[in-house]
Amino acid sequence: MVELMGGVNEPADSLDDIDSRPGSTTSLLRTVVGIYLRELDGWISVADLLQLLDALGVPGPRARTALARVKKKRLLVPESRGRTAGYRLAPEAVPMLERGDRRIYHPRNMDGASRWCLVSFSIPEESRGLRHQLRRRLQWIGCGTVSPALWIAPAYLLDEVEEILKDLSVRDRATVFVADHPRVAGELADAVAQWWDLSEIRSHHDEFLRDHAAIAAIEPGSSREAFATYIRGVDSWRIIPYVDPGLPPALLPRDWPGPASTALLRLLRRRFSGPATDYVSEVTGRRVDNPSRAASVEVISA
Repeated sequence: MVELMGGVNEPADSLDDIDSRPGSTTSLLRTVVGIYLRELDGWISVADLLQLLDALGVPGPRARTALARVKKKRLLVPESRGRTAGYRLAPEAVPMLERGDRRIYHPRNMDGASRWCLVSFSIPEESRGLRHQLRRRLQWIGCGTVSPALWIAPAYLLDEVEEILKDLSVRDRATVFVADHPRVAGELADAVAQWWDLSEIRSHHDEFLRDHAAIAAIEPGSSREAFATYIRGVDSWRIIPYVDPGLPPALLPRDWPGPASTALLRLLRRRFSGPATDYVSEVTGRRVDNPSRAASVEVISA
């Protein structure tokens, strides 16, 4: 998780970071909130939310601990309606969730003509906590490291880079370049393998494929079972389009698992998202439309 160092306050989207470990109670809760709460007009009762988490095998005490954590992170705000205790989605969390929608359901991939973004910055040693936060957040959106003070990413991440620089108040200490083609001493594919930890990225794809391929091939059982399968699948996947920037296929190993894991998520959605949404409607007593933002997984070449 991006640490609170150097006296810099973390923004409200700090929950959407790499240390909200997929499969953890907090991560599962965040996934449920991210997919459904906007479809429920931004509010859900505590009892209904606990029932949904129970379907994921999360007992009440652990669920309440996770609720306390996301409340502290300003994802949810306590709000009672009449005598019914509940939680409201914090308005400032909506942009974070919308960015997550784009990442998860519309991951972007570079092609041979795509441009690159380079970020050069200079932050003195006395502000090393701030420097640490900047590096962590650039890494979290999929940037690679050319050197400690020079980072690289697909150009379609430019707006997210700018947002991070402004959010940490370091825009005046950084210069951002957009380039057509990095020129290196050897092969660009070899340089890419130095700038990004491809083995680490591959491990996330492989884990997702290993944990969910067999399940995705089975027809859904009850709506409760479909909900658990679907949420665990999306929760496991959600980290991948952050750590994997979508590098050009020509610069990746031939057996790169990215296309296979994307296809698996598409299959999970096609089989389980409808019954899962039905279960949320059953629990809450409110009809939840199958979220249009999650109706398909589209890979965009950019």
